[in-house]
Amino acid sequence: MLKATLRFSFPQLLLVAFVLIGALLGAAAVRTLFSLDTIMAQSRESTTQAIALSTAAQSLSERSLTMERAARQALVLGDRQLRQRFEEAAGHARDILRRLESNELPPEFSRQWLQQLSDVEALLDGSPETALDRERAVARAFRELDGHSAAIAQQVQAIIGNRNDALQDRVEKSRRQLTQQVLGSIALAAVMALGFGVWLARPFQRLEKAIVGLGENRLDLPIDIPGPPDVRRVSQQLEWLRLRLTELDADKARFLRHVSHELKTPLASLHEGVAVLGDGVAGPLSPSQAEVVSILQHNTQLLQHQIEALLRFNAAAFEARQLKREPTDLLALVEDQIEAQRLRWQSHQLNVRAEGPSMVLPVDREKVASAIGNLLSNAIRFSPQGGLVRLVLQDDAGRACLDVIDQGPGVAEADRDRVFEPFYRGERQPTDTVRGTGIGLSIVHEYIGAHGGRVQLLPARNGAHFRIELPHAS
Repeated sequence: MLKATLRFSFPQLLLVAFVLIGALLGAAAVRTLFSLDTIMAQSRESTTQAIALSTAAQSLSERSLTMERAARQALVLGDRQLRQRFEEAAGHARDILRRLESNELPPEFSRQWLQQLSDVEALLDGSPETALDRERAVARAFRELDGHSAAIAQQVQAIIGNRNDALQDRVEKSRRQLTQQVLGSIALAAVMALGFGVWLARPFQRLEKAIVGLGENRLDLPIDIPGPPDVRRVSQQLEWLRLRLTELDADKARFLRHVSHELKTPLASLHEGVAVLGDGVAGPLSPSQAEVVSILQHNTQLLQHQIEALLRFNAAAFEARQLKREPTDLLALVEDQIEAQRLRWQSHQLNVRAEGPSMVLPVDREKVASAIGNLLSNAIRFSPQGGLVRLVLQDDAGRACLDVIDQGPGVAEADRDRVFEPFYRGERQPTDTVRGTGIGLSIVHEYIGAHGGRVQLLPARNGAHFRIELPHAS
């Protein structure tokens, strides 16, 4: 049956589907009573959802009270367990807000609530001498937070009311129109099946191609799709979206240029000033002052690394769209990267080796080298002393596959779906190295995706196993 179906083209299947719609609508007349039962089931489900929403809103207020007690007691008593209790309650409150947002709560309500919570969290950090003043400020902040919670509860009630009204409208409208529309819909659906099947197949294919182009960030080609009015409207909206994405791309580049110019210079001055204080040029420091200076030095360095990482990622995302392809021996490229990082893996007493045949592909040599280098650097960073790192090259059904396998701790199950997100750092980090910026794997994803390939994290019993796949292997 499946093989017979696959012999039909998409337009033919579309025509068959619309003809079947006419037959199904004939059966719909008999199933009217069953449809009413379905509406009643929806009513019960709506009631259940309303109860769940009301319970979530009430629970949010209760979490607010728990957080207030824990926060104020933590400030007065200086108890870390109370601070942890506050943070746990705050985490539960954030989960509740996410559930409410997924149930139509406008984002501005949760943003205001979370902003107020951030203000409270900022007040919890400070010297013991200001604890009482901050405790009073926390009390005021929680009063404002209660106001936001009340607004959220009111909005939840409005959502429940709107859903109930919509459900009642559907029931009443279905009751009036169902019988009248069934017979007319049978004939109309048959005519529409024959007409739209031929008329809309080609425009929809073009729409799909245009959407894929936007998803792959190909913003240089205008979108103009002929067809019915609704298809034309979608085409115009996609063209507007293309222009808007182009503007946002330019805005992002300008913003990051400004970040580079406006932040790096004053940050460097701040870093130098803190270093002068730390060296005692302005006079000897007390132990507490020296500790504050040490904290400032650490955080200025951290901020500088984050700014540089952001600029590197933006540059990588921009350069990924500008490929300079040339025939490249992948095995030689892998061996060059191993040699370039020899000092690092030798210092860890690692054994790093490349395996597989020579393979020539038309790729951008620098970008693929950067992707391989990032994966190799990652493997070296996480490998134990004396471990083995393998880079295995193979041809798999017309695609070049490069596996990078190490013997480190591997990727935690909770991190597997997010390892390629920019600035995401997993829970398993080596203790004897500087914490990474979280952009290496995202740069690999950008560069390999620009070549029409993919990079993925494969299951592994021990260590991490990353695979790069590139098309058009020769």
